[in-house]
Amino acid sequence: MAGMTVAPRRWIARLAVAAGLLVTAVALLIAPATPASAHAVLSRTSPAASSVVPSGPAEVVLTFSESVRKVPGKIRVIAPDGSRADRGEPSFDGGVVTIPVDPAGERGTYLVSFRVISADSHPVSGAFTYSVGAPSAAPVDSGVDSRADPVVGNAVKVARFLGYAGLVLLVGPVLVLAALWPRRLSRRGPTRLAWTGLGLIAVATLADLWLQVPYTAGGGLFEVTGEGFGSVFGSTFGAAHLVRLGLLAAAAFLLRPLLSGPVGRTDAIILAVLGGAALLTWPLAGHPAASPAPAVSVVVDAVHLGSMSVWLGGLLMLAVFLLRQADERELGAILPIWSRWAALAVSALLLGGIVQALIEVGNLDALFSTTYGRLLLAKIGLFAVVIAVAAYSRQLVRRRTAAQQPVPVRRAVLVELAVTVVVLGLSATLVQTTPARTAVSEPSGTQAGLFTATLSSSLFTLQVELDPAERGNNSMHLYAYTKDNQPQKVAEWRATAALPSAGIEPIEVPLLPLTDNHAYGDISMPAAGEWQLKITVRTSDIDQATVTATVPIR
Repeated sequence: MAGMTVAPRRWIARLAVAAGLLVTAVALLIAPATPASAHAVLSRTSPAASSVVPSGPAEVVLTFSESVRKVPGKIRVIAPDGSRADRGEPSFDGGVVTIPVDPAGERGTYLVSFRVISADSHPVSGAFTYSVGAPSAAPVDSGVDSRADPVVGNAVKVARFLGYAGLVLLVGPVLVLAALWPRRLSRRGPTRLAWTGLGLIAVATLADLWLQVPYTAGGGLFEVTGEGFGSVFGSTFGAAHLVRLGLLAAAAFLLRPLLSGPVGRTDAIILAVLGGAALLTWPLAGHPAASPAPAVSVVVDAVHLGSMSVWLGGLLMLAVFLLRQADERELGAILPIWSRWAALAVSALLLGGIVQALIEVGNLDALFSTTYGRLLLAKIGLFAVVIAVAAYSRQLVRRRTAAQQPVPVRRAVLVELAVTVVVLGLSATLVQTTPARTAVSEPSGTQAGLFTATLSSSLFTLQVELDPAERGNNSMHLYAYTKDNQPQKVAEWRATAALPSAGIEPIEVPLLPLTDNHAYGDISMPAAGEWQLKITVRTSDIDQATVTATVPIR
C-alpha cells in the first residue's frame, strides 16, 4: 500500500514539474529577439536640437546610440500653442525612432519630449526644442510627469535585495540538508528557512514585474496600466521573470521530498538543473545581457550569484543551526567539507567578479570617476574583509581538526555573515546603476557621467541632475516635489551657476518648463572645479525658496 501511495505522488510531482517547465517554455517563446545594448542615449535628432528650419517637417527622427523600446504614450511633440503636433504612433527601428508630425503646423518653437527603454530595462528620458520659421516662447508639455516616483526607484532596489536574500535562504538549507545534515537532528528549522527563501524569491519576482511598469513609464507605485504590463511582459526583462516563476513552480514540488529526507539521484540532478537555469534569469534581466560580451557576462554573473548563494547560505546554516546543535564529532566531519566548499565558492566569486568588472568598468579611470566604479570598489573592500575572516576560519578549522580539539568558529562566521549582507545591499544597488563603461564613454557613443542631488527647502524637495558634469555643454533637469513626495507645481524657475575659484561670476541658466514640476536647461561650463549652483523655485505668487548645491565639474 505504501508503494501504491508513493507512486501517485511521484506522478503528481512530475506533472507539476512539467507544468512549471511549460510556463517557462511559453515565456521563452514570447521573449523578443533583440540585439544586445545598454543605457542608450540620444546621439542626434532631425530636426537638430535648438535649430530653426524654414518649413515644418513631416516627421521628427530621434537616433539613439543603441536599440530602444517603446514606453506607451511617452513620446510627444508639442506645438507652439501647446497642442499635440505628433500624429499617430512613433515607429521603432533599432535605435531610430520616427515620430510623424503635422507638416502644416504653425510657426514657432516646438517641444519634443521622450521616454524610451534601453535593452538592459532602464528608462531613458529627455527633451529638446526646434523652431519652424523663427523661435517663439517654448510651449509647456501638459502631460503627466514621465519620471518615476523616487519611491518606485527605492522599491526596485528593495525587491532586488529581497530576491538575493531569498536565494541565500533557499540554496543554503537545500545544500546542507542534502549533503551535510546529521541524521539525528530535526530538519524543521532549515526546511522553514528554505520555504521562506522560495517565497521571498517568488514575491520579489512578482514585485519586479509590477514595479517595472511605473519605473519605465513613470508615475507612482500604483500608476500601472494593462498596456504597461503588456509592454513589460513582451520584453526580455518580463520573459526572464516569467521563466523564473515557471522554474520556481517546477522546483517547489521536487524540494518537498528533498527537505524531508534523502532523495534519489535523478531528482537531485533535475533540481540542480532547474536551479542553474533559474540563476540565469537574473543576469538575463539586467546589465550582463546588454554588455559588449553578453554570453560571457550572463554565464559569469550566474556563476557569481550562485557562488554567493552557496557561500552565504552555508554560513547562515552554520551560524543558525549546525554550530549550535551538532556535537563535536559531527562538526569534525562537517567543517572540513564546508571549508572546501567555501574555498571553491570564494574562488568562483573572485574570478567571476574580476571578469565582470573588466567588462562593465572598461578602464581604470572609470573605476574611480563613476558611481558604478566607486560602488564596486566598496564591494571589493568588503569582500576582502570577508575573505580574510574566511581564511582565518579555515585555518582554525584545519589546526583544531588536526589536534582533535573543539572548533570555535561561531564568531568568525557571524562576522562573515554581517559583512556579506552589506555586500548584498551593494549588489542590489549596482544592478540599478549605469555601468562604468557607459558612464565614461564619449558623447558620440553613450553618456559621459551624471551629477545628481536632492536639495530640500521649507517648501519643496528638488531633485537636480546635471549631465555629463564635465567641461563644456551640460544638460540640467530639475524635478520639484512636495514634502510627501508628490509632484510640486512650479510657477517660475530660476537658476545660476558660478565658479568663484576661477573668477567666473554667476551665469544665468535658461530653463524650459517641460511639465508642472519638471524643467530643463542647457549650460556651458568652461572650466573644471567646484561650481556653485543656485536654484530659486516660486510655487505661488508669494511663496518661493532658494537651494544651493556644489557640483564637481571634471
